[in-house]
Amino acid sequence: MREINPKETGRAAAFALWMQAPMPMVTIFKTLDVTRLLRISRRHGLKSNMLLCWCIGRAAASMEEFYLLPVGDKLIQYDKIAVNTVVSAKDGIISTCDIPFSESLRDFNRDYLRLTGQVHNTCAPFDLGGDYMVIGTSALPQTEIDGAVNIYAGCYNNPFLIWGRYRKGLFRASLPLSFQFHHTQMDGGHAAQFLENLQKEIRDLNP
Repeated sequence: MREINPKETGRAAAFALWMQAPMPMVTIFKTLDVTRLLRISRRHGLKSNMLLCWCIGRAAASMEEFYLLPVGDKLIQYDKIAVNTVVSAKDGIISTCDIPFSESLRDFNRDYLRLTGQVHNTCAPFDLGGDYMVIGTSALPQTEIDGAVNIYAGCYNNPFLIWGRYRKGLFRASLPLSFQFHHTQMDGGHAAQFLENLQKEIRDLNP
């Protein structure tokens, strides 16, 4: 990671406009077709949450906006991406876990199982540190939701996705989710492209 001059990037205007905004976060809602993801999860014994997190990483990895993030009053450029997931620890308290993104589903699944298992057993969060641009996620499988607008604390500007329980129809399964992002990091068009990329990654999923 390194600090960069916003004026030397395509985000110069957005940096000037939105860094001092009292609420610089934008939330977009989309319903995904997750039929193939659930079929692969059952067929190969892979966790559906892991598969979705990997698809999120894949969808983000090809977009340069995901390697930039406003931190404090600076614009930081990263070389690596991670996906964060919420883990239910053995003491009954939830904790968070960063999973480094890998183009290899096998490697990502190995890290996902190892690190979430570590968080579950130690009841302590796992943080990769400042070398990764982390995409936050939160699954609420207890109920179906249409989406959620997350809190904005001013110190966590990372993109964040929230979803609930999958909705199963006669032949297809769908998943409404919300995607929150800092307007300095990307515009609505970039966010829309990311969500299209995510749907494509799910549709083309091939372990």
